[in-house]
Order: sequence, then C-alpha cells, then structure tokens
Amino acid sequence: MCRLFGLSSAPRRTRATFWLLDAPDSLSRQSHREPDGTGLGRFTADGVPRVDKAPIAAYEDRAFAEEARRVESATFVAHIRYASTGGLDARNTHPFEQDGRLFAHNGVIEGLDRLDAHLGDDRSLVRGDTDSERFFALITRETRNHGGDVTAGIEHAARWIARNLPLYALNLVLVTPDELWALRYPDTHELYVLDREPGGLHGDRHLDHSGSHGRMRVHSENLADRRAVVVASERMDDHPGWRLLEPGELLHVGPGPKAGGRVVLSEPPVHRLTLDDLRPDAAASQRAV
Repeated sequence: MCRLFGLSSAPRRTRATFWLLDAPDSLSRQSHREPDGTGLGRFTADGVPRVDKAPIAAYEDRAFAEEARRVESATFVAHIRYASTGGLDARNTHPFEQDGRLFAHNGVIEGLDRLDAHLGDDRSLVRGDTDSERFFALITRETRNHGGDVTAGIEHAARWIARNLPLYALNLVLVTPDELWALRYPDTHELYVLDREPGGLHGDRHLDHSGSHGRMRVHSENLADRRAVVVASERMDDHPGWRLLEPGELLHVGPGPKAGGRVVLSEPPVHRLTLDDLRPDAAASQRAV
C-alpha cells in the first residue's frame, strides 16, 4: 500500500532529514513487496516548490531513495509508491506539482477515459499516466473555479469522482508553502493526524518518526521547540495523540500551525470498488505491506 506523509510547522521553517527507504532487513525484504517509487516535496524560502523523486526501477534508484535527504521547509509531503496505474517512470512518481502546489495520493480511480473527458483542456496539466495526477488536475481546476479556495477545490473534485467514477480510495496530502490539506475517503485506508506540541509528549524531544518495515523515517531536531502537525498512513511513534481521520474528513492545517477538519463526503462512493474488482497489479498496490 502506498505510504503518505505530510508535515507542517508553518509559518516557521523546519530542518528535517528524510530516509524515504530505510533499508529493510532480509526478512522484511523477503516477505513484503518492494516499492515502485519514492518522492519528497517541499518549498524554498521564497515559496518555490522542489521535488526529489525517482522510480525504483534499478539499484541506482533504490540507492537514491535510501540516501539521507537533509532539507528545510515549512511544509513537506513524502510518498512511497506501489504502482497501480502507469509504469515505473519519474513522471508517474509522486509527489506531483501543479500551480505551485504539491500533491500525493493513495488509492485507485477507474473510468479514466471519462475523467479525461471531464477534464477537457485541463488534461494538459497531466504529464504522466496515473489516476493520481488526473485527480490532482481536477482539484487544480476546481480550485481555480472557486477563486483559489483549495478546500473547495478538493471537496468538489472528490465529490465528482465519488458520484461518477469507480473508486477504491482517495486518500491524499496536498501542500502549499504554508498550508497542508489531507483527505481520507472512504474508510478503505487509514490516515492519521498528530497535532504535536513543541518537544512532543515529554516537552523536550526532537521528532523521530519511523514507518513500519523500514519504509520511511523522518528526524528533526527543530521540532524539540516548535509545534507541528503530522499526517501519515500509519502511527509513526508511540505518541498517544495520533487520531484516525474520519471517513470523508478533510483536514486543513493553516499557518500556526492550526489544524481543523470536517467531514465533506458523508455519502459512500456510488461505484465503490473492492480488491476483487481491481486488476491484479492494482490490487497488489493497495494491500498492506
């Protein structure tokens, strides 16, 4: 299953080190599918998006993903891809950038011909082959149609897909230089949020988060003395404050960082898919690893 991670300490910038793949032990390597791509997105001090990403198609790509990446930003988005649509190519690897925003998705959307027709000229925003980037293009179009309101853009795009296309999951993280959004829909995959006080639970600790099976690790000494909001596909430490987002809940983290969420999709998808409905490669990408 694809892994999502988002972090906001806005408006303060944070230095953090990411290991998008923390080399698994031999047992983990034998018993779990290997990822198909990794990516990390953040912003420069003047708000320019920067993305480091690569497919895992060769030894060199895996070495890229295991390398410690020391970066600074007020918001971050990271993704580990298990391919469901589109080949092992950098253009199909998350996160994606459109209109100065960065986006990553975990799930499967089908009926892409109909989605392409609905996008019309905005299909030109899509550079690769994935359902995820098409979903992002619809969010970008709906955000523009709602005067730059990203919350409205996500809500309207997700609602159109839920009513019109077969879907398995629409979990996402979207970031700008000083804001973060996360959506969990429906209840297929988990997505957690942690509103982390300065220094964490004990008040004097840096952030040191690790995903299961060595799939992602994040470290930041700066967060020993500043507040942050973290979103992840799984609880990444033993802090009791992790909260599972409600199905259909859209979380918005503004500068502060201040987090607020509300359920924007209360109805189930009209054409909800199960694992048995998916192609074998898509089903494999959505199973827990």
